[in-house]
Amino acid sequence: MRAVVIERWLEPRELSVSDIDEPEVRPGTLAIEVRAAGCNFFDILMVKGEYQVRPPFPFVPGAEVAGVVTEVGEGVEGFAVGDRVFGAPGLGGFAERAVMPAFGSYRLPDDMSFEQGAALPIVYPTSYMALVHRADLQPGEDLLVHAAAGGVGIAAVQIGKALGARVIATAGGAEKLEIARENGADATIDYRAEDFVERVKALTEGKGADVIYDSVGGDVFDKSLKCIAWNGRLLVIGFASGTIPSVKANRILLKNIAVTGLNWGGHAAKEPQKILATMQDLFALHAEGKIRPVIYKAYSLEELPEALAALGGRRTYGKVVVSP
Repeated sequence: MRAVVIERWLEPRELSVSDIDEPEVRPGTLAIEVRAAGCNFFDILMVKGEYQVRPPFPFVPGAEVAGVVTEVGEGVEGFAVGDRVFGAPGLGGFAERAVMPAFGSYRLPDDMSFEQGAALPIVYPTSYMALVHRADLQPGEDLLVHAAAGGVGIAAVQIGKALGARVIATAGGAEKLEIARENGADATIDYRAEDFVERVKALTEGKGADVIYDSVGGDVFDKSLKCIAWNGRLLVIGFASGTIPSVKANRILLKNIAVTGLNWGGHAAKEPQKILATMQDLFALHAEGKIRPVIYKAYSLEELPEALAALGGRRTYGKVVVSP
């Protein structure tokens, strides 16, 4: 089969497609024909050897997949050959075939494309768990979402709106602001052209945002502390800026705020019961038309370097996918 294989740490532009044996189906797993695989910023870091997870060589990157079941492993119940499924196996997605655990695999809703399925299993649970279980976002509260046209950003905007919040979105440029508005943002701020701190204060009549969703880190985190409301909750989702910020505890104390993190991947080991409950809630929101994965573009497997370059260069919105 065709796959992108990593045998040494390299730059994304060096990625190429090889012919390798199909992965072995083990007990408790499903073999699938990959129809779409989601691209994430951490894929760039992983192939360079700069991510917190460093798989042994050789490995096939690609953490999110959607496709058709071709074989069911021993001990697996509830799935059959021919089922349309999606999930987040962590590795193996950038290939024509993949194997993923049955736990954490889900049937694709009939009205969801393979591309949308590959765009869902990481960013939507991340945003839902953060807003519902970590920040306890309430109807009528002001939610500030940074990088609101990106994968987790759009998910946070859609979910925040579904929960009844007033959503304020930051993004860079008119096109991305329009994407945020199309997905439910009530107000938008171009961080390239204006100071989001002052705009947030003006939009909230000086109160500040009740919940701030930050996947950027760096200066964005620091400035967010200046426009957070009394009893506000600042969600630490990631560090797309490349800079991990720090905060002096007195700033947390003075405004009575909470700075809280979300590690969605850690739930598989620590709180697996929350994974299924979160996915069931997301399926319900999708059935009600309140969430919908947004696809920037589907690239071919050979175009993976171009796809990751577009993602890393912040030229994209929503999710970038690869269709083997």
